[in-house]
Amino acid sequence: MRKILIALALVLMMSGNAYAAKLPNDVKALVNQSFPETNFRFDGVIILPDNTIYLPVIPARILNPETVEIAQTIPAGKKLSDKPDVIIFNNDYALLKVTDLSDGRKGILKMQTPPQQLKSGLLPQDMLVPRGLVIPENLKGIIGNLEIATIHDPTLKVVPSNGKNTVVNSLSLIPQLANKTIYATTNFTKNIQVVNPSKQTPEYALAQETIPISIKGYDGKFLLITSYNKKSVDIVSLADEQIIKQIDLNTQPDEIIIDNKNKIAYITTPSDASIYVLSLETMTLKKQLKLNGMCEKLTLSEDGTKIFYVDKKTNEIWAVELDNQYLLKEIGRFPNTSRIAYANGKIYITSRTKNRLAIIDYATVGLVGETDITEKPVDMLVYKDMLYILGAVNNEICVIDTKTDKLTDIIKLGTEGFSTKIFRIDDTDLAIVTDTQAKKYTMVDLSAKKVIKSNSVEIPINSIVVVDKVKKINK
Repeated sequence: MRKILIALALVLMMSGNAYAAKLPNDVKALVNQSFPETNFRFDGVIILPDNTIYLPVIPARILNPETVEIAQTIPAGKKLSDKPDVIIFNNDYALLKVTDLSDGRKGILKMQTPPQQLKSGLLPQDMLVPRGLVIPENLKGIIGNLEIATIHDPTLKVVPSNGKNTVVNSLSLIPQLANKTIYATTNFTKNIQVVNPSKQTPEYALAQETIPISIKGYDGKFLLITSYNKKSVDIVSLADEQIIKQIDLNTQPDEIIIDNKNKIAYITTPSDASIYVLSLETMTLKKQLKLNGMCEKLTLSEDGTKIFYVDKKTNEIWAVELDNQYLLKEIGRFPNTSRIAYANGKIYITSRTKNRLAIIDYATVGLVGETDITEKPVDMLVYKDMLYILGAVNNEICVIDTKTDKLTDIIKLGTEGFSTKIFRIDDTDLAIVTDTQAKKYTMVDLSAKKVIKSNSVEIPINSIVVVDKVKKINK
């Protein structure tokens, strides 16, 4: 069966250009000339590679010169590369540098007579600025309705009581983790644990109102989180360790999958049979895809053209062709599906109870083959034409060559627990396997098909996000 999905465009209400926090591309280009890889955050904050912060001031009236260039700086006569305190462009946009004050707070330059472009402008109204930011009295008008947290307002950070934090000495064996931070969920607490890979005890935690359902990272700067009994998706800025935005939905969101190439997140809401499409560049909802059934076990093909899901009520598997007007294609009914994977034009489906792997030709929806597989297969990962199937009971990974559909290797984890999920670390050939019983996680070299090391942790990990260490804004 094929049908065209109803893709509902979501209109986002914005009142005025200051709310949109849209910096002109010409201004961005000028900044990037002096500071390549500048982070123009979706809420408006500008973070240079050395962590210098600028706040944009949106003019009351935007000019349209033929060529955008710097009109004025404070101190005068400076180039952008000098990182002056104030930069005013000839379209009347301005940038204010955030500096460290003598009392430990952050603020902007106090000027006896601020330029008119500043006095009449406005900061983006949904921006997350450093806590306790000091705005001089003669510039208070730029604040508008922007909320500025005080230095005494709590962040998400929860520091544990002092105790022994055993060094596990993993970094000599796994140099790829040397500058990484692990954000992990566990079945034993609702808070997200922040783990240094060289330590057994989490450094601290990020407080959550309820237990997370799904946690995904984007661009090494943000966490996207869905949680039980919460009709929103939380976007956490790792630099601020604060919720930078909440995406409100009409019903409980569930799974999140990230398409890094196209900068899109897909978020399921099973109770209203929908998948929401979220732009990761602007952190705004773009579409609502109305599906058949209550979607779960969401899978995105490596090329980002197809989504697969299971209807939890009927056990039917469906594909959504994202590059074909959201065509919905029925694959078939498979009981007790644990995971779905896609590679080389074939769909791979594991059954948790029957310990079987079914292989389906996508074009014909015909059965290519079926084979016994590891006991209680709980997760799968596709990497370089190889399919890695994680077995919970035997704590092993079966490796299938998707070109021949033959078993090539079995990787024994040796954790003696109950393996749950396998996550590939971006831009590496390494994966992390989590375990809900054993107090450890295991590093696997996918290319070499071998275990590198198992790290002990204080609390068994469920889900995991690995990112480069993030410079903190409020430090």
